[in-house]
Amino acid sequence: MISLISFLGPKGTFTHEAASNFGKDLIPYCTIPAVMESVSNGECSLGIVPIENSIEGPVGITLDSLAHKFDLKIFGEIIIPINQNLVVNPGAKMEDIKDVYSHAQAIAQCQEFIAEHKIQPHYAVSTANAAKNIVGDKSKAAIGNAKVVDLYDLEILESNIQDTDNNETRFVVLSNEAHERTGKDKTSIIFSIYEDRPGGLYHILGIFEKNNINLTKIESRPSKKGLGKYLFFVDFNGHQDDDVVQNILKEIKENTYFLKVLGSYPEF
Repeated sequence: MISLISFLGPKGTFTHEAASNFGKDLIPYCTIPAVMESVSNGECSLGIVPIENSIEGPVGITLDSLAHKFDLKIFGEIIIPINQNLVVNPGAKMEDIKDVYSHAQAIAQCQEFIAEHKIQPHYAVSTANAAKNIVGDKSKAAIGNAKVVDLYDLEILESNIQDTDNNETRFVVLSNEAHERTGKDKTSIIFSIYEDRPGGLYHILGIFEKNNINLTKIESRPSKKGLGKYLFFVDFNGHQDDDVVQNILKEIKENTYFLKVLGSYPEF
């Protein structure tokens, strides 16, 4: 039974929006590792963190924490569209706005709008924090989602100001428990290949091809063990309890020096 759910806060962020899909007993934490720790130590039964954005790419701290610091399972995923809005104090007009505040990713996603209106951008720790800090000053605006409007008695001056319309963020649901098979599942793993074996990555990817298993994502990250040494994050169709997936994992383990199964979960 789901009880407390942690998420990367504060309230009013896109992660808060994603977490709202899984329950109402939500607790914000200030960092991604803090969310993971809350699940690992049993304070919360689930934790929600971002793992990748369609424009800005992977969230490195999430991948690195899953690889090196926490033995958690990915229990689910959710993908939500990121619609950025220019949030202002009531009555403020575009000609009043001199400065705009938001998280670095939100600023990066709205470069064309910011340049067109000649607004000075400033970084904040989160989109919600940016909205909180502009309250009472009509010369300042924030970029964020619609939730912050109700939180801080603000209003949306311009909607959907992101540079591209296909802006989406994928969030993962973390748990200490594995998810049972549903019939439409995805599995996430991390592995690292032997450096002295030419064609090592090609060989591993060939294991999926010969078993007719579709890869949905492959991402490389520095292993933190020196230049040129990488970990590979792979998502593929199937559940780790499926016979074909068990055979694949067995063969990968025999041909890598590190393999970690992050979990199998329903495909969104």
